[in-house]
Amino acid sequence: MTYVEGFVCAVPTANKEAYVRHAEAAWPLFSEFGVVRMAECWGDDVPDGKVNDFRGAVQAKPDESIVFSWFEYPDKATRDSATQKMMSDPRMQKMGAEMPFDGKRMIVGGFAVLLDQGPGGAMGYTDGYLVPVPAGNKDAYRALAEKMAPKFVECGATRVVEGWADDVPTGEVTDYARALHISGDEVAIFSWVEWPDKATRTAGWEKMRAMQGDSDKTPFDGMRIIYGGFVPVIDR
Repeated sequence: MTYVEGFVCAVPTANKEAYVRHAEAAWPLFSEFGVVRMAECWGDDVPDGKVNDFRGAVQAKPDESIVFSWFEYPDKATRDSATQKMMSDPRMQKMGAEMPFDGKRMIVGGFAVLLDQGPGGAMGYTDGYLVPVPAGNKDAYRALAEKMAPKFVECGATRVVEGWADDVPTGEVTDYARALHISGDEVAIFSWVEWPDKATRTAGWEKMRAMQGDSDKTPFDGMRIIYGGFVPVIDR
């Protein structure tokens, strides 16, 4: 897996079942177009941030929940071809008109995978992250991710993925740049950690905190990280 398309959206909490049905109905088309995995994760432990957070990223209303989701492709060429097919296929246009949420506030972008580690396995819980990283710190960020990923796996995570912004458009209402308050040459990171279940995730984070000791200097502004815990509702 070398390319990811990442999404964040706000869905009326009352529309959860409708959202799952809508996404399930779309999967056969996405698969036909070249998507090899589709994951849809419903907000469970999504805290408010001091500077920014998932709710602010998509201008969520009090009665809305956050969905963190992604498509996986074998390469960027497959993703680009799939995008063209999705835009022109009348079946997708019909589905787009029936979305049970405000699509104008969804943020979306393509990410080249910097790191993909872990044994894999059933995903029962996910930590999702958005991170602003100066372009000049790409190698430093990769080095930090390569150091931290084995620790997550040691603490029970089954997979760690880090995606570097490659094709991240400016949105009419919301986008990754506004979500992360990006400035200068900063680039958005779309990242997630898969766990077998929430209990393992909770215990894993306790172990991670005990292992940290003196924190390494991060090659990004940690105050602007967006993060949260999500329960998978679809994993195809």
